[in-house]
Amino acid sequence: MQIVERDVVRLVVLDSDDRVLLFHTRDPTYPEQGTWWELPGGGLEPGETYREAAVRELAEETGIVISPDQVGPPNWRRRATFRYRGRRLVNNEVIVAVRLPTPGPAVVGDARVGYEDEDYFDFRWLPVTGVIGSTDRFYPGRLPDLLASFLAGEQIDEPFEEWS
Repeated sequence: MQIVERDVVRLVVLDSDDRVLLFHTRDPTYPEQGTWWELPGGGLEPGETYREAAVRELAEETGIVISPDQVGPPNWRRRATFRYRGRRLVNNEVIVAVRLPTPGPAVVGDARVGYEDEDYFDFRWLPVTGVIGSTDRFYPGRLPDLLASFLAGEQIDEPFEEWS
């Protein structure tokens, strides 16, 4: 299995009603993994900052357009690995907050990469309180445990996660 190491940004997108945007996700290559809820985000392109990548990824995956000044600092850092479409990804991730001034808009994935339409089969704006303590499966795996601390502005240096 090919191993790919990359730098990644993930976004905790909060709307004005304190709801978090999550994709309901699956990997058709590994149906035994089932489904999970995932934060939007993706890999940084060469020369791109995490803020630039956050703006680009959010627009591509959701159609939501933000400016770089809406992207918070990378207060949550982590390293994770998982199997994805026949490869093993090793992510050096930063997680940032983005606060929208309106209720969560519909997600439009017109600019997604083709395989993302297969992976992201639904989205939800879930209340923060509904994520915290949830027993659903998430990526990052500890999102229900760490979300409150992250939103309170705490610095999180999460240990390595072998997600799959």
